[in-house]
Amino acid sequence: MDKILVFVPMYNCERQITRVLAQFDERILPYVTEILLVNNRSTDGTEEAAVAYAKAHPQLPVTVVRNHENYGLGGSHKVAFQYAMDHGFDYVIVLHGDDQGHIENLLPHLASGEYRNYDCFLGARFQRGALLDGYSRFRTFGNRVYNLLFSLVVHQWIYDLGSGLNMYAVPILKTHFYLKFKDNLVFNYCMILGSAYEKHRMKFFPIRWSESDQVSNVKLFHQAMTVLRLLGSYFFHPSAFMQAEHRDAPPASYAADGIYSSGQV
Repeated sequence: MDKILVFVPMYNCERQITRVLAQFDERILPYVTEILLVNNRSTDGTEEAAVAYAKAHPQLPVTVVRNHENYGLGGSHKVAFQYAMDHGFDYVIVLHGDDQGHIENLLPHLASGEYRNYDCFLGARFQRGALLDGYSRFRTFGNRVYNLLFSLVVHQWIYDLGSGLNMYAVPILKTHFYLKFKDNLVFNYCMILGSAYEKHRMKFFPIRWSESDQVSNVKLFHQAMTVLRLLGSYFFHPSAFMQAEHRDAPPASYAADGIYSSGQV
């Protein structure tokens, strides 16, 4: 039986986090060893809502930690990746805390064991069979264009540059190839390029994705320009891209304090 960590990054998602935790029902729990909630210094009641829900549902193997600083989405990934390595996990599932992705989309792949054939098993909002609810046509078109550009550069089909549901094999993380990648929302784009360079076995699968009461932190034009620059730098000098420092202000470390543990992990 694989030891699987589900990492849930949390930032100001007080209204959504309990819905995310409610996704862990009797169908999913047999495949999950631990649910790690990483609070990236939320300024609302996200952490309190998560802990209260975990206490009311002791069957969930929940651990809540709080980052020492606001490291950004990418920085929270780095906290969770290190946690997975330190605690001997085989795989890390990333499920965003804003309740846009649905972990049940992984269920058939967990049941079949298909994920074991890949290093990166990535949810795709724009692949045939995916279902989008509340996502504008403009943003869908933009994402498809960027997916095509990345596909041309890395020479394989890319169906999503960063959905709210991804799965990684822990052994590929032990090289820390991702450590100098940006700590903000662009981290996932860098992960695609890094995995292509490292020749990780990538597989995309269609997911259901919904947007209702979530608040996006993405500044579309600024991020679009940033991503184009990243893609261009990788295209012209892949090895230099992998060696470069992409962070604006690298922290001394990515550390978090333990806030709550169900005692089952």
